[in-house]
Amino acid sequence: MAEQQATRTIKIPGPDHPITIERSSSRVVVKVAGETIADSRDVLVLKEASYGPVFYIPREDVDMSMLQRTDHSTYCPYKGECAYFSIPAGGERSTNAVWTYESPYEAVEKIGGHVAFYPDRVDSIEAI
Repeated sequence: MAEQQATRTIKIPGPDHPITIERSSSRVVVKVAGETIADSRDVLVLKEASYGPVFYIPREDVDMSMLQRTDHSTYCPYKGECAYFSIPAGGERSTNAVWTYESPYEAVEKIGGHVAFYPDRVDSIEAI
């Protein structure tokens, strides 16, 4: 894998692919199978190019005991290596429902220590 990482392209956000990270003014609550998985007032909102905004929630505001790390991983040339977690309480639908950049690239380093949830793999992501 180290050899694979050495050949990875690293891209810097810019006018052709903007990425902004701002603090959310909302409290964000994530629920699965009637359980609150995350509840935070310290959420970051990442906006990337033409993609919809994504909430990144600090791990300390997530019930990590409800998550199970998987072997799935992906790579983003703007953010780095991405690891995934499933939420067993959510069943098959919640497989790889959570992602995290544990060592994000410098341009997006603020999302380190945070996780994000796929809206279609959890019951709800509420911004209140």
